[in-house]
Amino acid sequence: MKKITNVFWFSIAIVLVLVLFGTFAPQVFEDVTQQLQTLITTYFSWYYLIIVAAIVIFCGFFIFHPVGAIRLGKPDDRPAYSTATWFAMLFSAGMGIGLVFWGAAEPLSHYITPPTAGSETVESYQEALKYSFFHWGIHAWAIYAIVGFALAYFQFRKDSPGLISSTLKPIFGDKMDGIWGNIIDVLAVTATVIGVATTLGFGAKQINGGLSYLFDIPISFPVQLVIVAIVTVLFIISAWSGLGKGIKYLSNTNLVLAILIFVVTFILGPTILMLDIFTDSFGQYLSDIIKMSFRSSPLDEGGRGWINDWTVFYWAWWIAWSPFVGIFIARISKGRTIRQFLVGVTIIPAVIGALWFTVFGTSAIEVQKKGILDLGGLETEEVLFATFSQFPWATILSIIALALITTFFITSADSATFVLGMQTTNGSLTPPNQVKITWGLAQAAVAVILLYSGGLDALQNILIIAALPFSLIIILMMVSLYQSLMAENREIQHNTSRRKRN
Repeated sequence: MKKITNVFWFSIAIVLVLVLFGTFAPQVFEDVTQQLQTLITTYFSWYYLIIVAAIVIFCGFFIFHPVGAIRLGKPDDRPAYSTATWFAMLFSAGMGIGLVFWGAAEPLSHYITPPTAGSETVESYQEALKYSFFHWGIHAWAIYAIVGFALAYFQFRKDSPGLISSTLKPIFGDKMDGIWGNIIDVLAVTATVIGVATTLGFGAKQINGGLSYLFDIPISFPVQLVIVAIVTVLFIISAWSGLGKGIKYLSNTNLVLAILIFVVTFILGPTILMLDIFTDSFGQYLSDIIKMSFRSSPLDEGGRGWINDWTVFYWAWWIAWSPFVGIFIARISKGRTIRQFLVGVTIIPAVIGALWFTVFGTSAIEVQKKGILDLGGLETEEVLFATFSQFPWATILSIIALALITTFFITSADSATFVLGMQTTNGSLTPPNQVKITWGLAQAAVAVILLYSGGLDALQNILIIAALPFSLIIILMMVSLYQSLMAENREIQHNTSRRKRN
């Protein structure tokens, strides 16, 4: 534990205060954080829409700019992981468990309560898929990409520590080595701990929901405690084995299970309808992406409420998650060119996510349309399993889904322990196992305490609140990155001209 920095102690102290507040005054904690979240979404929804759209434009600019050929590393560096493994790792850390959780539930929710169309109509069917693509597509991944891009560039190209604060040195210089840098890194660590603890809690609830639906195991805290304990042991074993073994093997397992359940559901479900729906909805997504990006409905109270509850909430959620996912993606992307990185992190996951929502969302909506089962009346964590109950091989599909949720669960927690270890040991690429295990146990403890006290919703609110100050840091990262890349581009052009003259 000799490598740990002040960021570790400050972050632990903040997390402890939040947990104690959530444990001993859960209702007050939830009320206060809910009021703050409502305040932010009410008065800053326009800001979130603009900043996320700007991030997408920024990433697109560098995909096509000549600096896209620059490597995230030295000129002779090459990727440490194959493209398939790299993609599996970034996808698992980025939103794998979320896709399983919301793959059927979100399109169904939009079908029943659409943003503009009438409930359970042809128009709401189209909006359900289009907005699911939007919320989990290019915009979400661009937020992750910009943080990972800045970290990988400064860490591997400029030999800076792998810290959020290090990416701002071109603007603020040595101030990032002192208290201001510590504040930024503490914010990143705290957001990561809260985000992963929330995911552990909700993941445990989803696994419990699946077990309840399949095997009548009661939904209760003792069951969730056992689930968290088992998963904690598994991800600590994975964390101990290192990045090249544990997370790599688990991510590849995730990919295989995800492909298996996707293909089987595609074959057993309304296959031709899925293909038609994807073609139509993805075309609508692309044609309406600018309109959706800036839609704030200032004169429509109902529409504005829907946007705040879904789009603005998601943008804040992805921003709050970006320190964790961005740091992890940066760590596994050394040696790739900027263009490869940005395309691989933004475009490809958006298309894969759209296919995923098409298959599972169409399946759920078709079950709802038949009227055999009211999926809208179920808990979110039960929708996928209830959808499978109307398919052949329902039990097998549900067991595969539970296995996939569990492996995504372990991978996210494992990735987070690595990121937290990096951030609290001055950006070390090989944080000590003791530090990683300390953070792993801390995350599990936070999740268990808040499951017991009912404070998960309040913790989720805290994560959304933390997104507002971190969005300002992302803006500064973009400015710093632009300045540095333009300077390097001028240097490359100057050297090229000089060689031609000689």
